[in-house]
Amino acid sequence: HIAMMEDEVVNRRQWMDRSQFLDLVGATNLIPGPNSTEMAIHIGYIRAGWQGLILAGICFILPAVLITGGFAWVYVTFGTLPQIYPLFYGIKPAVLAVILNAVWRLGKTALKNRKLLIIALAVSILVFLGVNEIISLLLGALLGMLWLKLSDQKSGTKLHSWILHYPFYLLLSSTSVPVTPPLWQLGLFFLKIGSVLFGSGYVLVAFLEGGLVNERGWLTQQQLLDAIAIGQFTPGPVLSTATFIGYIISGLPGSIVATIAIFLPSFIFVAALNPLIPRLRASKWTAAFLDAVNVSSIALMAVVTLKLAAATLTDGISILIAIIAAILAIRLKVNSAWLVLGGALIGWIAKFLLNL
Repeated sequence: HIAMMEDEVVNRRQWMDRSQFLDLVGATNLIPGPNSTEMAIHIGYIRAGWQGLILAGICFILPAVLITGGFAWVYVTFGTLPQIYPLFYGIKPAVLAVILNAVWRLGKTALKNRKLLIIALAVSILVFLGVNEIISLLLGALLGMLWLKLSDQKSGTKLHSWILHYPFYLLLSSTSVPVTPPLWQLGLFFLKIGSVLFGSGYVLVAFLEGGLVNERGWLTQQQLLDAIAIGQFTPGPVLSTATFIGYIISGLPGSIVATIAIFLPSFIFVAALNPLIPRLRASKWTAAFLDAVNVSSIALMAVVTLKLAAATLTDGISILIAIIAAILAIRLKVNSAWLVLGGALIGWIAKFLLNL
C-alpha cells in the first residue's frame, strides 16, 4: 500500500516530495494503528486539511470494509455447507504461511541486536504465561525503551537467523460456545485494540485470539481462523477483519460498530501527530521506544502463529499447503492473495477428489 502511495502522490501527482513522504512513513511507526491507513490519512490531511483527512481515510477503508462485509454475510449464511468448507480447509494453512512470512520479514528489521531479541523473548513468555497481550506489548515497549536508552553498551549484530527461535508454545484454545455481547462492549473492545495496535496489522491476530477466543468466548478458534482468511483474501487494510468478526458476533450492527471502533483512533492520532512530526522524529527516546515496541509486536505475532499452527495443521495435506505457501511467500515473494486463492483451490481438490 505504501509503495503504491509513494508512486502515486510523489511520482505521478507530485503532491509532495520524497523526503516529506518519508517523514510521514516514520511518523506512522510512532503511533498505534495500521500504517497504510494512517499514511492515507496523513496524505489527505496535508493535501486538504480536515476534510482531506476524513475523506482520504474513509475512501481507503470503505472498499475493503464493503467487500469483507459481503464475505461475512456469505460466511454466516453458507459457511457450514459442505460446498464452502473445502475452500477454508485450504485457505487456513496458506494464511498461516502469510503470517509466518510477515513475522520473518518484519523480524529481520526489528531484531537489530541481542537486547531486542531478549525483549521479544520476554514478551513471548509473558503471553505464554497468560498475561494480556496489550499489557505484554506495553511492558515490552516501556521497559525496553528504558533499557535501550539507559544502557551504554550497543550491539549492532544482526540476528536474522534467530527470528524463529521462539519457544514452541502450543496452547489449547477455548472450545466453549460463543456468546453474544452488547454492542457497547464489542465497540469498546475494538476501540481499545485500535488505540494500542502498534506495527503491522498482523499483530491484530494476537489480540483477537487472546481477547475474543480465550478471555471473552465471543468467538471460536475456528471462526478466528476463518476471519483471518477473509482478511487476507480481500484487498485493503488487514484491520477490516474487524468488520467480518463484528458481523459474525452481532450481525450488521456489530460489523458497523467494530469497524468504526477499530479505525477511529487512527484518525485521532494522525490529526494530533501530524504537526509534531519533526520533533518526534528527532527524539532518541522515541526511537528507543519504537525499537522496543516493534520487537514486542513481533513476539506476539510469533506466539500466535505457533498457536494457530497447532489448530490448523491437523493432517498431511494442510501441512503440505502451509509448507508450499511459506516457500512461495518467503523465497519467491508471491502475493498473499494468490497464496490464499491457491490454498482454496488445493483444499477444494483435496476434499472432492481425495475424499478428505
